[in-house]
Amino acid sequence: MSKKNQSERLTTQHKESKGAEGIYGINAKSHDSSVRDISKLVIQELASEYPKLTFQFKKSIRKEEINEALNKIDSDLGKTLFVSNSSIIPDGGIIEVEDDKGNWRIVLVSEAKHQGKDIENIKNGKLVGKKNNQDLMAAGNAIERSHKNISEIANLMLAESHFPYVLFLEGSNFLTETISIKRPDESVVTLEYDSGTLNRLDRLTAANYGMQINANLCKNKFVKHKDKTIMLQATSIYTQGNGEKWNDIDMFNIMFEISKTSLEILESDLSNQITKIDN
Repeated sequence: MSKKNQSERLTTQHKESKGAEGIYGINAKSHDSSVRDISKLVIQELASEYPKLTFQFKKSIRKEEINEALNKIDSDLGKTLFVSNSSIIPDGGIIEVEDDKGNWRIVLVSEAKHQGKDIENIKNGKLVGKKNNQDLMAAGNAIERSHKNISEIANLMLAESHFPYVLFLEGSNFLTETISIKRPDESVVTLEYDSGTLNRLDRLTAANYGMQINANLCKNKFVKHKDKTIMLQATSIYTQGNGEKWNDIDMFNIMFEISKTSLEILESDLSNQITKIDN
C-alpha cells in the first residue's frame, strides 16, 4: 500500500469514525500512553502489509540484553551491570521483526514527550512563578532523561546499520517559530522560539548530531574524517513547531515510514519474505 493511499484511508476512517478515538478504539488519557497505542497499530499495519514476516511488540528492553549485544561485538564491552533486572521502557515500546536466522531485529522505538504548558496557561489566563505574576515559566530539564533511553538503544543496535528511534515533542519548550497567544482579557503574550529561558530543543539535538529535525534519520550516516569512518546513529526528532498537539494520524504515518525504512535496510536478512500487498 502506498504511503499516500494509506494516509488517505486513515484520514477517511478518521472522519467517518469521528476522530482518532474511533480509528483506534481507544481514549488515550495522556500523550505518553497515546504513542504506545499508535505503536500497536503500526505493528498491525506492518503485519498486514508484510504477511510473510513475523513481528512482535515489547514494552521494555533489559539492560542485560543490551550488555549481551555489546559483548558480542567486543569482549571488553557490556561487562558492567549492577542491577540484574534493570531495563529501559520507551513510551511507545519497541517493534521487532524476526530475521531469517530467528533473531529479533528492531524496526521501531518511539517516545513522546510534552514539556512546557505556557500556551495552555496563557489561554486560560493563568499566571505562573513563585509569586504568580509571570506570563512564562522557565523551562525545566525533565526532557533530558530521554537521552538515557536513546543511548541504551544505540548501544543495543551498535552492530546495525539503522537506528529507528523516533522522538515526538510537543509543548512550548519546543517551539521552532515565534507565536503570539491571546489571554481571555484579549491581551497578547509573545513566545519567542529562540529564547534561552523557554526553548529546550538544543538540549536534544545532541541525539541527532545537530542534523535536520522533522526528518526520517533511520538510516545510519557514515562520515569520513581523515583516515577514519564514523557511524552515526541519529534520533529522528519531530516537534510541533508552533506548540500545537500532535495529530495521531501524523504520528502513525511517521512511525510507519520509519518502520518501513528499517525493513528496507534489513531486507538482505529477511530473504524474499518481504512481499507487499498491492492495493
